[in-house]
Amino acid sequence: MRAAVEVVTAGETMVLGTPSQPGRLRHAAHLELKVGGAESNLAIALSRLGISSGWVSCLGYDEPGQLVLDRVRAEGVDASRVRRMESHPTGLYLRERIGAAARVYYYRHGSAASTMEPQTFDLEYLEGASFFHLTGITPALSNECRAFTLWAAREARAAGVRVSFDVNYRSKLWPPEDAKGFVEEMLPLVDLLFVGDEEARALWGRDDEEFLRELSERGPYEVVLKRGGEGSAVFLEDRALEQPGFEVTEVDPVGAGDAFDAGYLAGCLWDLGPEERLRVANALGAMSVATLGDYEGLPDKRELWDFVEGREELGR
Repeated sequence: MRAAVEVVTAGETMVLGTPSQPGRLRHAAHLELKVGGAESNLAIALSRLGISSGWVSCLGYDEPGQLVLDRVRAEGVDASRVRRMESHPTGLYLRERIGAAARVYYYRHGSAASTMEPQTFDLEYLEGASFFHLTGITPALSNECRAFTLWAAREARAAGVRVSFDVNYRSKLWPPEDAKGFVEEMLPLVDLLFVGDEEARALWGRDDEEFLRELSERGPYEVVLKRGGEGSAVFLEDRALEQPGFEVTEVDPVGAGDAFDAGYLAGCLWDLGPEERLRVANALGAMSVATLGDYEGLPDKRELWDFVEGREELGR
């Protein structure tokens, strides 16, 4: 009998092609193949911290799909509910870094993951889970994925599993009014909401404490505001708490929000108080941006606590 996983997440993971050096893609002689997806990034981060995680998705029956599956499984994430499809390819995206800006180019229209719909996975998979994590990327992929996200959240809540949801607004996938409308439809189904300060301003025009209170009144027990290097805040039990960020040299910002979410969920599962949860989440986000790749530099539990507590290791 399969042991229950503590956190289940669902969403698209794609193959990422990225040059080894900064500069425009047109001048790149080589591309390194990686994998990237908000939900699998979170699952990998949790797995490295010793928390069992499962990832639900669809992949093409192609080499890119096998690459994704191999990489995710190698990180200890349960991928037993990933479907393979002959009729649809695995998604692809390319990334370039020009100066301080990172640009991405998506090739995911008609991908296998964009076909996810209600009943895509067996709900028995949620039995014993503490959290089911979703993001605002999935419903932007297709009408089927939109329906899937709402269905999955409803079913998780009905099964007594806490639902965490990251707004994760992507302007290249849908306009702000559509993203805002979907998030507001999701709020009654969400226990723990993550929103970044920039996307809060893009969708609602504000990111103040009263705004967090208003979101909380519409459903979520906890509303977490991510402020990047400035730290984070959480609104719960009719009060707002804040924690400052950690100073690091930023190398690659992609994946930092996913790492933050994983840190906060880990804090919940470790029964930490809200301020300590924020501190752990800030630390994991900081460690993510200090290395290249969506998840490659993420720590194990000991490394995370060494960073949080300021303990240095010589490494030799």
